[in-house]
Formats: sequence, structure tokens, C-alpha cells
Amino acid sequence: MHRRLACIAFFKDRGKRSALAIFGLCFCAVGSYLQIRADIGLSPWFALHQGLSFTFPISFGTASILVSVVVLSADLILKEPIGIGAILDVFVMGWVADLCLEYGPVPVQTRLVPQLALLIFGIFVQSFGQFVYMKAALSCGPRDALMVALGKRLSRISIGTANILLSLFVLAAGTLLGSQLGVGTVVSLFGAGIIMDLVFRLLHFEPRSVTHEGALQTLSAFRAAWREDTLQQK
Repeated sequence: MHRRLACIAFFKDRGKRSALAIFGLCFCAVGSYLQIRADIGLSPWFALHQGLSFTFPISFGTASILVSVVVLSADLILKEPIGIGAILDVFVMGWVADLCLEYGPVPVQTRLVPQLALLIFGIFVQSFGQFVYMKAALSCGPRDALMVALGKRLSRISIGTANILLSLFVLAAGTLLGSQLGVGTVVSLFGAGIIMDLVFRLLHFEPRSVTHEGALQTLSAFRAAWREDTLQQK
């Protein structure tokens, strides 16, 4: 039996990139978990997820998945590519966040200094995770795609500033749903953007310059690999 070398190369490449994306998304989820355990006020997106979990009989992770699905619609309208990375983000972030909250070893903090330290460390971990999974170029997760879309349209500002502007809107929605806010909410609102800019600069990474592969492009690449193998076997 002839081996389909182009197809094998296709799956090997996408497999490696998907593994890289999952690895980065796990970092993002752990960063989210650490911020929750800081217990000093949730970040804007987490505030929205918590507000939804308070309003409806769903878990925090399920709320995260539902928000991701809604945000995906906005990404499509803004013509951001939606592919393997976005799909992985929808499920990996929610499931890993729930696992960490159920079995994670980090206790809830009760003193201000440890709370702030854990919150800031969690933001650093999350920012590093964003760098890792975005490097896979398989499309951003729903929230990050929205941030990048905003950043592309406001090209004179940093990506971190774009994140702050988006977070202001999200925080308003979470507040209306009765989410618990605190000192950490303000720190997260501005700190996430600042830390993101810092981490990305240190790693020489500009997310707006990454050419992501959408689902249709992935399908086209597979078809091209299949045709190449078919021609070689004739």
C-alpha cells in the first residue's frame, strides 16, 4: 500500500501545532484559576462568567464556553479567522478551569499581599499562555480574536490597550449580572493589558502580525495534500 506522504505531513504539522495550542491554553486556564484563587475581585471576563453562573444554573466553566460561542459570532462578523485554535479554546479553557477549581492545590487567599501577588502571577501565566497558543497560528480563541480585531482597527495603540478597552465593556456587562467585584477587578482591568504588553515585548511577539489559519484554509490544505498524494500514486 502506498503511503500518502503529503497527508502524513499535513496531519503531523497540524498535530504539532494543535499540541502547542493546547499547551498554551492550559497555561491560560491555570492563570485564570490562580486569579480566581486570589479572591480579590475577578477580571472583567471572569466577572462576566461568574455573573452568568449566578444568574443561570450553570458552572463557571460552562459559562465560559457559552460566552465563547457568542463571541465567535462577533469574530465572524469582524472577519477574524476561526479554526482549530478557536475550537480548542472553547473547550480546553472551560474544562481545564473546572478541573483546576475542583482539584487544584492552591488555597483561596485571605490577605491582601498574597492576594495581589497571586493575581499578578496569574496574569503573567495567562499572558505567557496566550503567546504560546497564538504562535501555533491556528486562529485565536474567541476573546483574543475579538481583542486582535479591535487592535487591528486601532493600529496606533498597543494590543494591551486594546484589551483594556474591550475589558471595560465586558466588565460593565458582568457588573449588571451581579458579579463580585473588588480591588483585583481594577488591577486586572488595567494590569492585564500592561502585563500582556510587557510579556509580548520581552518575547518579541506582535499578535496582530500573525497570519492565522482558518477552518476553510485547513480544509483546503488537506485537499491539496490529498490531491498531491493521489497524483504521485498514479
